[in-house]
Parts: sequence; C-alpha cells; structure tokens
Amino acid sequence: MDETDVLIIGAGPAGMMAAITAAGRGRRVILIEKNEKTGKKLFITGKGRCNLTNACDPDDLISNIVHNGKFMFSSLKRFDNKAVMSFFEDEGLRLKTERGDRVFPASDHSSDIIKALDKKLEKLKVQVRLKQKVLKLLTSDGVVKGALIQKEDGSGYEIYAESVIVACGGVSYPQTGSTGDGLRFAKEAGHKVIKPYPGLVPFDGDLNICPSLQGLTLKNVRISISDREKSIYKCPEVGEVLFTHFGVSGPLILTASSMIEAGKSERDLILHMDLKPALSEEELDDRILRDFKENLNKEFKNSLGKLLPSKMIPIIVERSGIDPYKKVNGITKDERRKLVRLLKDLKIELFKPRGFEEAIITRGGVSVKEIDPKSFESKKVRGLYFAGEVLDVDALTGGFNLQIAWSSGYAAGENA
Repeated sequence: MDETDVLIIGAGPAGMMAAITAAGRGRRVILIEKNEKTGKKLFITGKGRCNLTNACDPDDLISNIVHNGKFMFSSLKRFDNKAVMSFFEDEGLRLKTERGDRVFPASDHSSDIIKALDKKLEKLKVQVRLKQKVLKLLTSDGVVKGALIQKEDGSGYEIYAESVIVACGGVSYPQTGSTGDGLRFAKEAGHKVIKPYPGLVPFDGDLNICPSLQGLTLKNVRISISDREKSIYKCPEVGEVLFTHFGVSGPLILTASSMIEAGKSERDLILHMDLKPALSEEELDDRILRDFKENLNKEFKNSLGKLLPSKMIPIIVERSGIDPYKKVNGITKDERRKLVRLLKDLKIELFKPRGFEEAIITRGGVSVKEIDPKSFESKKVRGLYFAGEVLDVDALTGGFNLQIAWSSGYAAGENA
C-alpha cells in the first residue's frame, strides 16, 4: 500500500500538466501511466509536429470550442494560450506560429514537448509509474480514497490519496492507450457519461468517385453537408478537402464531422462542394467562356486544364452530361450553364464517419453538469477530479483541443 497527496491517472497532456501544477504547489504526486512512456498520443499529434495551442486572442478561445465552451471559461482565463506558450518557453522550448495562428515547437518535433514535460516532472519529484494500470477507483461515503493498481507482472496494490485526477483520455486512437478507462471510472463513481462519438474524423464516401481522386487536395473550396432532406451544416470558411481511397478528409471535412449533430453523421449524407467560391455563377461563366475561346477546336474533355486539376476533369466531364468529344465551339449556352452549376455545387455521397481508430478526438464524455467548472472536482465524489479528453468538451482543429487539456489539467492540479 502506498500513500500520496495527489494520484493522477494518465500521463497525457492533461495528466502531466496536472501533475506539474500540483507538485509545483508542494503536493506529493504519483502519476500512473499504463503505456511504456509518457505522452504517447501527444507524440503523434499533428503528424508528429504537435500543434500545442493557438496564438489567437485569448478571448477567442471559447468560440472555437464546439461543445460546452462556457464550462471552460474559468480555466481558460486562469491558464490561457499565452500562459501555455510561456510555460514551454520557460522550459527552454522554442515555439513558432504558423497559418491560422497554430503554434508548434520550432523543431517540428512533438518529442521536444514531451521531453520538456518529463524534465519538469522529474525536477518537481513527481513519481511517474509506467506500465501500470488503474483497475478501479477506491471510494467510500462519497469521498475518493485512492485506486487499485495492477503492475506489469499482474500483481496488484493500492494507492491511497487525498485527491485523484482522472486524465486518461477518451476513446480516440485506442492504440495509444485511450480505451475509455476514464469513462468507466466515471460511471462507476455515479457520473453520467455522454455517449462518445468520433470527432474530427474523415468520412467514407462514394467509392465510384473518391478512389479515382485519391491523393488529390482541393484548396480554397467551400463545403456544406445535407442529409438528403435539408442542409445540416454550412462551413463559413474556404479551405482544403483531401480525397482518399475510402472517401474524404482534410481540414474542412474534419471540422464538419464535429459540427454535425452526433448521430446524424451515421445516416447517408451529401457533401456539396463549391469548387470556385471566389466567383459568382456569372463570373465563373465568363471565365469558362474565356477558356473556351482559347480552345475553340479542342474536344470538351481537353478544354478544362486551366480550370481544374487533371484528376478532377473526368468526373466533371461525366457529371456535366456534355459529350466529352464534342468540340468546344459546339457547346451550347445551356450546357455551359449546367457546367457552371456543377462546379458551384459538386455533390458527393457520404456514408458514415470513420471510427475511433482515425478520430483525432472523442466527442462526448463525462457530463460537465456534474463537474465544478472552476476546480474540475466532481460534484458527486469529493476529492475526485476530471481533466482533458475524458470530459464532454471538444473543439475545432488548430491547437484548441490541446489547450483544453492544458487548461483543465492546470485547474485540476491547482485545486487538488
């Protein structure tokens, strides 16, 4: 049997920040991690570069949180994006800011973020116990007492603690250890858990089209999504869509997956793409006319090279209904108008979103109605705290989800 002041479950961003914060206030801290190293999911974040936060105005952070942003208000004020950047810079990590105010380590190596955190944990004498798994929380009369731990050899022991912070993630990227343990602990402690769904995830799409476009990235397009009956999501910004062998991905698609009401994304959907959002239908028609005048004697299928990427041309030619071998000088005004409408609203059938194995984050989690938004302590079990992705809070891409982890971890560590 061991004793400590604060026991933290999960050595991801929220757990490590919680440990550093609590230990920095003189608390004895034990950090339990079932993987062989800390920050396993953090390591692969941002394709290994790790977009650790966003350098936007701190007041804009909440507007990028899709679900339960108001819950994060206090913790974001207490430890905002500027504080996160200062923390890592004080630990000797150089940062850089890229398009969309995304903040990365200057080295482009997520491992440098993990090294900075590990170094700080060691300096503050946090006990980091790897390859150990929490089996269950120990509670009595509405108070947390500690947890039952399983070692790598299968033997078990108990740790008694004044406070326990659950920061072991959701269920996305389960290969990194996020297998829903925290949600189980919450349920066993009497908490309501909002059903988890994959968030920031690609979609399966029309297999007659998407595989032929595999690898193509369309830039500066605008999308919306409908459910065959009505529009259910319109993206306000232009951006990128990437075609894959299974469907569609890219920043716009990932954002859409988290903006669509959970459950609706499991029905057949239609992706609408405006391939030329900077042009009105009239302006696009004028543009096509100019291109046609330069190619009067060419066949239609060979006249779109300036307008579209080569991979996209066969799809557009087929969808337009215009004979691909028809000479450009024979194309009618009605045919041209139909081409314009097609380019402004190219429809691609979508099916279900991909699974948790490919989801960047988890939607859903521990209901925030049962968590104190200032301390992140449970309203049901005294001394029990939750931080990070285990909570029903999620945001758009751009470093905002990691900011949630840092801020919630800081709040939990400070108050535990």
